[in-house]
Amino acid sequence: MCKYFGSLLVLAAVAMSAPAAPIVLTFEGLRDLEPIQNYYNGGLGGNGSGPGPNFGITFSGNALAVIDRDAGGSGNFGGEPSPSTIAFFLTGGGALTMNVPAGFTTGFSFFYSAIRQSGSIRVFDGLNGTGTLLATLALPLTPFNGAPDPTGQFSPFLPIGVAFAGTARSVDFGGTANQIGFDDITLGSVNPGVTAIPEPATLAVFGGIAVAGLFGYRRRKTAPTTAA
Repeated sequence: MCKYFGSLLVLAAVAMSAPAAPIVLTFEGLRDLEPIQNYYNGGLGGNGSGPGPNFGITFSGNALAVIDRDAGGSGNFGGEPSPSTIAFFLTGGGALTMNVPAGFTTGFSFFYSAIRQSGSIRVFDGLNGTGTLLATLALPLTPFNGAPDPTGQFSPFLPIGVAFAGTARSVDFGGTANQIGFDDITLGSVNPGVTAIPEPATLAVFGGIAVAGLFGYRRRKTAPTTAA
């Protein structure tokens, strides 16, 4: 009896010490230009999509989903890791915020495309970008028109991640509105999904590109872009 009880204690200890599986946010299931809001908190997106998975994660009001135009949306992108929806923002002072009240550890990663303006992320131990800054990550410019999918200039999406100590409860995704997109946001790993992070040298830098933004590419083929 004691032998079996001891074995159960060992198994329980192993289970308690095992790290939680990383959470991956693909943004599939949201509509084109729909605010993400409570979709990953077991609730609804801003246009009523859902309920989504209950990961206890919310996004600031300026965080939007956008669907690739080859899937019927308005997105000027291609080569996304999980077709056909990504996250981006059109307003909000240069950042969207993700809140995770329960917290997550170890690392943070995602895929992104930024062909004209670079970006950054900041990981905090408080909500809404407050408290101690646990990690920062610069997001260099990425290649453009590089994916087999020819329907969008924001392509391909490249993986990147950062490790940190402590417990994170919010992340600010910084960049220029309508000029940076994110996909497969992964909590708890420095690798988004199952993809290995490339060496920094593979993040090719391109400048001086005359392009429209992630949203409204069709209209801007015949009208000047209003993106910053």
